[in-house]
Amino acid sequence: MRASQSGATPPDVAIIGGSAAGLFTASLLARRGIAVRVFESADRPNAVPRCLIVTNRYRDLLGPLAETACVNEIRRFELFADGRVATVTLELPDVVIERSKLIRALEQEAESQGAQIFRGHRFLGLDAHRNGLSFKVECDGQSHRREMVATTIVGADGAFSTVARAAGWQPQPTVPLIQAVVRLPQDVAPDTTRIWFRPDDTPYFYWLIPETAGRGVLGLIGEDERDTRRVLERFLAAQQLEPLEIQAARVPLYARWTPVHRRIGNGHAYVVGDAAGQVKVSTVGGVVTGLQGAMGVAEAILTGRPGRELRTLRRELDLHMLLRKAIHRFNTGDYSKLLSLLNPDVQQLLGVVHRDQPIKLLRKLVLRRPHLLLLGLRGLLTSALDAGTTKGSVSPRRFRRS
Repeated sequence: MRASQSGATPPDVAIIGGSAAGLFTASLLARRGIAVRVFESADRPNAVPRCLIVTNRYRDLLGPLAETACVNEIRRFELFADGRVATVTLELPDVVIERSKLIRALEQEAESQGAQIFRGHRFLGLDAHRNGLSFKVECDGQSHRREMVATTIVGADGAFSTVARAAGWQPQPTVPLIQAVVRLPQDVAPDTTRIWFRPDDTPYFYWLIPETAGRGVLGLIGEDERDTRRVLERFLAAQQLEPLEIQAARVPLYARWTPVHRRIGNGHAYVVGDAAGQVKVSTVGGVVTGLQGAMGVAEAILTGRPGRELRTLRRELDLHMLLRKAIHRFNTGDYSKLLSLLNPDVQQLLGVVHRDQPIKLLRKLVLRRPHLLLLGLRGLLTSALDAGTTKGSVSPRRFRRS
């Protein structure tokens, strides 16, 4: 094993939060012989259910473990804007996963590698200590508190990370994600996801993701939680779909790269996943990027310095932010124009190079369809001139009413 940042002695790592990124970090470190403890506030191993769609990169990162959470495969996207339709057929299928199944699988894998999992332990705060960092946790509600020491603490406790706040990181901006479980319409194939661009409702998009042959989730990302819920209800009614269940979360909105490491006295603090804002702002998807972040943080803990994984992740997240800025002010006509530029050659490219390869995708798109670059540049200029745009971030915007 290579020397850690604390010298020849390997670090003792405490991970706060049993998220996918936190548990994957635990597994990666434990398999290298690091003593790892994971502290999760929930007292049961049942994460909140939520259906998610990820690219095939998810399988590359997790290997056989990935299949335990897979519930469906998506082989085609149908894109809608102002009466125009474009279809993209994927060479490698996207994967529909169930978040709660993924968490359980990652927890079992971390334990099999030697990590210790402590449930019902809520993080309260940390302080410098001569042997690293001392941290307090509350056990079994408010009946018992413990103080422990670790050389390294990893905050993997989500967008509102208490570890990040205690260690001095700024809070992450967040946006609401709301989706309804619905019966799948008869004209939607179970291997096809539908995307609607309706900028009067949301600067992002609506999605309908099949979970099974008869069931799917229809949702959107918004900017104001109450508005987003009302907009979703209106769209469901227009599609003549009855919500069977509502799934909601607040997810980080990547504004700029968050350095994942801080030295505190003799100890080290890291953040990973949602706690570090490691989310693609183009789609507000964070599963794959959170797993990449876990690999980067594990590498940094083992070697004592940021490595290739974190540098690659930063480039990808920054490019997704640039893409989001380019289209964030698009109107209905802009999206219609965008779909008109997706000729068969471009559609074939989109099916081969997935959205978790943004640098490769953008380079090839510009070569094949230069008009896409001009459309994006116009969007960037509009964003730059908007009075609400702040340097390095996507500015919030109230929905325009149709």
